Amino acid sequence: MNHMPIDTSPNPVSMRLFKSDFLEFFTHISPVTIVVVWVPVTALLLADSIASVVGPGFPWYIPLGILLGAFLWTIAEYALHRFLFHYEPTTPRMQRLFFLFHGVHHAQPQDKTRLVMPLPVSVPLALLFYGLFTLVLSTLLQAPLWVNPTMAGFIAGYLAYDLTHYATHHLPMRSRWAKYLKRHHMMHHYKDPHARFGVSSPLWDIVFKTMDKEE
Repeated sequence: MNHMPIDTSPNPVSMRLFKSDFLEFFTHISPVTIVVVWVPVTALLLADSIASVVGPGFPWYIPLGILLGAFLWTIAEYALHRFLFHYEPTTPRMQRLFFLFHGVHHAQPQDKTRLVMPLPVSVPLALLFYGLFTLVLSTLLQAPLWVNPTMAGFIAGYLAYDLTHYATHHLPMRSRWAKYLKRHHMMHHYKDPHARFGVSSPLWDIVFKTMDKEE
């Protein structure tokens, strides 16, 4: 699949992906939407964690779970982008599917309405990871109280990623770190789409040596 940009204009007209207006509607999303949807979900997870505290003493598992979830998101961000979004299918049907999934963003990297993850993708992924955390933390490790704070940290990490992604494409980046992240991601789009898979952090690109030769 070709991941090099096709339309690099600052505000391109979105290419149509579906004949159906109903399906096409769900391929567009504003960054405001993910904040409106996922911040209350995160708050509810934390509220339930606090309400479930039993016994005296400070519930250290809540802040530790949040940190664990945020850390796990950085791994998921890298792995999803590298191995799922950039998977190279061999059949026309699968090529079409993966173009809908992520290729369209590389074809039109400046399309404002396709810079954050649409809900038909993010909601199933969130349910999948919540089930995974429940299996590992609650069933296998017998630590059910860790599930919700870990998921809250995971979603917070996801929000940081998606909002950072939008910012690298369309907002002024003034600090040295922000400018570095913008350059890091733009090189993924315009120089080598098979390198620099981290968006909110280059950590796992460094660990797994997927920076480009320049660095």
